[in-house]
Amino acid sequence: MTRLRCRAGYNASMWKTLRYYWIAARGYRLQPWNSPYLQWRFETFLGQEAADLNARKFLHLSWKYRDKFASFVDWAAQRRHLMRRRA
Repeated sequence: MTRLRCRAGYNASMWKTLRYYWIAARGYRLQPWNSPYLQWRFETFLGQEAADLNARKFLHLSWKYRDKFASFVDWAAQRRHLMRRRA
């Protein structure tokens, strides 16, 4: 039962991340490192470490800070849910 719960939680987190990515990378879905919005978001979040993003650096930073990005995506999903509830 615990394994199923962990897997369900992982799946929910994965879908939230994919949903955020799908919205944020619009127009740049196959090359997200070229997205002005995602570049701005990375630079705001990571500072100088995210300057001059390319594919390798984008993937490296995404993996290195995956836990922090996961909490950001959870926060964004919560905000989105609240906004939809108000409408």
